[in-house]
Amino acid sequence: MTDTNNKQPKKKKGDILLTLALIVAIAVFCFAAYNLYHIYTEYKKGTDEYNQIEQMAVTDRDPDKQGEVAGPDAQPQAPITVDFAKLKSVNEDVVGWIYVEALDGLSYPVVKGKDNSTYLHQTYEKNYNFAGTIFVDYENSRDFSDCNTLVYGHNMKNGSMFGHLKKFVESDETYKKSKYFWILTPEKNYRYEIISAYTTGVNSDTYTLFKGPGEEFEQYLQKIKGYSEIQTEENELTIKDKIVTLSTCTGNESTRFVVQGKRVNSVDVTQ
Repeated sequence: MTDTNNKQPKKKKGDILLTLALIVAIAVFCFAAYNLYHIYTEYKKGTDEYNQIEQMAVTDRDPDKQGEVAGPDAQPQAPITVDFAKLKSVNEDVVGWIYVEALDGLSYPVVKGKDNSTYLHQTYEKNYNFAGTIFVDYENSRDFSDCNTLVYGHNMKNGSMFGHLKKFVESDETYKKSKYFWILTPEKNYRYEIISAYTTGVNSDTYTLFKGPGEEFEQYLQKIKGYSEIQTEENELTIKDKIVTLSTCTGNESTRFVVQGKRVNSVDVTQ
């Protein structure tokens, strides 16, 4: 006798697997979308904060007053002026402001913390953010008077912080546009001429700190000039030179990218 009861057909095994795969795909998509949104908001928060700080404390100098001043004792003027009183009212750890002439937007406060971890993911206003703050090695002096001052910044994907430093090796036009960067401090404005740019190991001798000028530092100067991946102008390097090493990550945990400059001008701050 034929069973007249309506029976629901059993789902095939393939249909179940297809449904599970669809659920997993949707979950992966939602997770990826959340991560992208989180990254975007982190970048925006960091960028907005630093834009506000720059608007608060930095003034562009009159272009007619920039560049070299005629005369045997010519001194260049920095492209910007910085109000360090306002900066210190927000964060007492500020030691300077970095401005790279060839890279639009590379203009940030520089701090020095009690270690090399504090400002890795802490902004100038001491908020958590992956962008962190550009900072001087805690073993360096605050006044950039050491033979080699190490300055660290993140290689952000949106180009902020030290994200555009690698342009110096990606295109000759970057160095040709300008070979100088500035470190402005409350007392002095220092201009540095780029002498080398290259990728190096995290534990390389590039990161050597010196107690003072001497034979070891003289040998170091010749080494770093030879490491360069770009052709820079011929410059005599002596143990009297002051070097600043700008360092950022590369995406490879074992390497870093650095741009190094020697101080060529020291200009008194004028109010």
